[in-house]
Amino acid sequence: MANASDQLLEDHWRSLALAAGKVFTPTSPINGLDLFAGREEQVRQIVDVINQDGQHAILYGERGVGKTSLANVVSSFLGTQKVLSPRVNCDASDTFDSIWRKAIEQAGITQEHNGIGFTAQTSFSILGASELLGGIATPDSVRRCLTKLSQHFIPVFVIDEFDRLGAEPRRAFADCIKALSDHNVKATVLLVGVAESVDQLITEHQSVQRALAQVRMPRMSSEELESLLVKGCEKLGVTIQSTAKHRIVKLSQGLPHYAHLLALHAVRSALDSKNSEVTTDAVHAALERALTSTQQSVLTMYETAVRSAKKDNLFGKVLLACALAETNELGEFAAQDVRNHLSNIAGRKLEIPSFAQHLKEFTEDKRGPVLLKTGIPRLYRYKFLEPLLQPYVIMQGIRSKLIKMTDLDMPAA
Repeated sequence: MANASDQLLEDHWRSLALAAGKVFTPTSPINGLDLFAGREEQVRQIVDVINQDGQHAILYGERGVGKTSLANVVSSFLGTQKVLSPRVNCDASDTFDSIWRKAIEQAGITQEHNGIGFTAQTSFSILGASELLGGIATPDSVRRCLTKLSQHFIPVFVIDEFDRLGAEPRRAFADCIKALSDHNVKATVLLVGVAESVDQLITEHQSVQRALAQVRMPRMSSEELESLLVKGCEKLGVTIQSTAKHRIVKLSQGLPHYAHLLALHAVRSALDSKNSEVTTDAVHAALERALTSTQQSVLTMYETAVRSAKKDNLFGKVLLACALAETNELGEFAAQDVRNHLSNIAGRKLEIPSFAQHLKEFTEDKRGPVLLKTGIPRLYRYKFLEPLLQPYVIMQGIRSKLIKMTDLDMPAA
């Protein structure tokens, strides 16, 4: 009996560890409200747009901040209304026509056919893009299609990775949104992309401004990340120490991808030790696993940025100081924001001229670039071109003992 009991317990821990992979999903967006956390302001803005005839929205922000997760669940906030909400991922080869054909096919719209006679049965058929759009899709044929659908549904068409489209499809979308707005069609187009796609669309097609609400998706706040962690742990029936939770939040730098990645490995580390509480030791173990499972593209960026023939070079330390620097709402920092962090890491006082050339090289092809520089001389600001690189740099800094995990608990200098 003891052996059978031990086996049952072993199976329990193993099944929980497997279930963790369904709760914390670093490589895929959230699809259900039960695991969705935070983003209350953005949800309200988009729901307000959907409830206003003739209004549409573009959800924009850095890569990796959870735009697709929000787009996936936003229709769930509309209550019991009959919502039709397909989501299409764009790629560089897409045209306006191909996107709308994919959207209609994904919607799976059925048509009811009543049989003749008392014993006849009702049958259904799926309406495809050809029936609803006709030939090649145009802004006007899409308007007619959505007008028809809005008689039976609340259509919310999500066009994800909008920034990957060329100039011609973007122009057609601007014309389409204007046509839908001018005719007050009770349907919503939600475009999802990075910030630059908003600037291009608004600059090139100023007539669309009135009909297109701009919803910025910032990095997640500490409170939102904590909610994500607590919600996931509760789903699994495990708890998480306050300090462990705080450290995952700090390491994630506002990016839900890393919060999910670190939480997944931390929970599994605890469960492998037959512990239902996630501790700081589990977070340390998670950091190591997260580093080894990092995308190759991020690893390559890091190695290219810090590579040098000189052993005592500062590139790794400067990049780490950049990753730790305080930023504005756009994720930008200035050289003076780097200075104190670099001095602490290097163990000696370093002024801006000591690392100005390093910042310059980080913005050039020879080292990536890994940073984007904006502004004018003496007022330059920098940001990471790939947001996922920033937490990776911090975790590498801890692994190489340039900083300690406890350093993340300290207030900004």
